[in-house]
Amino acid sequence: MVRDEDAVDAPEDRASLRTRRRFARRQWARRWLSWRYFVALLLLVAGLGTAVWLVLYSTTLQVQQVEVTGNELLSDGEVREVAGVPLGEQLALVDLESAAARLTNVLPQVRTVDVVRNWPDTVEIHVEERVAVAVVDYGSALWALDAEGVEFTKLKRVPPRMPRVRVRSTVSGDALAEAAAVVSALPDGIASRVAHVEVESIDRITLVLRGGRQVLWGSAEESDQKARVLEVLLDEKGQVFDVSVPGSPTSR
Repeated sequence: MVRDEDAVDAPEDRASLRTRRRFARRQWARRWLSWRYFVALLLLVAGLGTAVWLVLYSTTLQVQQVEVTGNELLSDGEVREVAGVPLGEQLALVDLESAAARLTNVLPQVRTVDVVRNWPDTVEIHVEERVAVAVVDYGSALWALDAEGVEFTKLKRVPPRMPRVRVRSTVSGDALAEAAAVVSALPDGIASRVAHVEVESIDRITLVLRGGRQVLWGSAEESDQKARVLEVLLDEKGQVFDVSVPGSPTSR
């Protein structure tokens, strides 16, 4: 008789067990739904804390080296010294804009500069230096002049095939910029004939050619047209050519 009752009750016991298990799973699912946002928040906070520690305090992300590229006139040491990026500082805290500003304000040879982070431990300084289009001759000193009219480095001698610009001590920076624009606009055929450029003011620029002939150029406006007119005039006799008004050139 016992075996018969067990046989009857066994299926009911198994069904009850399955029911209890399903209930337990549902209970766990409800608890997880209520706790999962809290767990996710804890994980997020832990991750952010780890990231902050790595960026602001870990030696792994400190500046270990400062790399300089694009420089020829300036040495790596000169650039690093003026940039003032301290080794050992957290890379994330380096003031890149201030470093770039120091370079452009202190070093006239620097035309533009880009200072960037290269994770995990390097600051890169990419320098674009000024390029000379002429040499300014003050009589007692020679200075390289770029296409923007900026005097950026002192020279001991005039480089081969480099135009020389002679100025008065009272000449303004605008006049120098205008002279630089004139020199930059000269085609090779004319530039090779120029002995030097004389600058009196922004609109009184004169080309002195090899052999002594002079070209009254005026300002840098319409320089392309002035050059085309001059190429024709140079085949004529004369010592002074005036192309300051290219539509009405004169020679004498």
